[in-house]
Parts: sequence; structure tokens; C-alpha cells
Amino acid sequence: MSSHLASALPAERGVRPVVATIAVVYHEGRILLVRRANPPDAGFWGFPGGKIELGERIEDAAVRELLEETGVRGRPVRVFTAVDAFDHDASGRLRRHFVLVAVLCEWNSGTPVAGDDALEARWFRLDDLDDAGLSLSLDVAEVARQAAFIARRAAC
Repeated sequence: MSSHLASALPAERGVRPVVATIAVVYHEGRILLVRRANPPDAGFWGFPGGKIELGERIEDAAVRELLEETGVRGRPVRVFTAVDAFDHDASGRLRRHFVLVAVLCEWNSGTPVAGDDALEARWFRLDDLDDAGLSLSLDVAEVARQAAFIARRAAC
């Protein structure tokens, strides 16, 4: 899911965007990320998250996914942005389009442990996100900085 452009080739017939949520936890100057185990973005660092179930509130989905993927318990604070994530096949055809709704979450308890579809789960300082050797999913650094700004402002 590494392109800002949807696709040079048309999408498969009937493909519609899927709404999912990401839990963005900023705690003690650090951001919580998971390294994905499964495609798309296998091996890349991103936020805990996943599909919203029918009838599930966005905020509830975010804290559910946070717990499933990291073992961390959180409280949703607010929805603050949304980003597109595109999954292309080897020929460049759009397979899936996710709309990821970001929810700022307050850490309540727990030490990050990889679970569900994560290889690793750990805290990063915002400055660490600029490390060229760190494989981040698209928009992770920008969304993390937005969350930190909102959280710091709320703390004042």
C-alpha cells in the first residue's frame, strides 16, 4: 500500500473502498507501532488497526484492534484524520482500497507484545520515525506527528 496514486490500471470490477481504523497511541513522548506480518505491507511498521465490523463504532474498533494486536489497553480520545491506503497486484492493478480512520487513543495499561497479525509491537520516539532504515507504511510519520501535536495541546 505504498502509492499515493490509486492505479495506472483500472481496479477489478466491483472493488469498493473498505473502511478500517487505526489506533494512534502517543504516550510519554513515544508512538506505538506494529510491524505487519501479513500483506499488504508485510514487514512494514504501522499503527495497530483493522476493519470496522458492521455496527461497530469507529472508536470501539480502534481500541479492539489495539488490544488484539499489541495487548495494550487504551481509551479513544478523538477521530482526527483519515488516509487512503492502496493495495496493488504485481501488474499495478488496484486490488483493494482502504480508508483508514485515525483515532487518537490514550494509553491505559499494558506493555506492547505482538499479537494477531503483528510481528513486533514497540514504542518509538517521533525522531526515530525519520530513520532512513526504518520501513514505515505510507503516511505513518505524518499521522504520528499530528497525533503528538493534538495530545500535547490537550495536555496544556
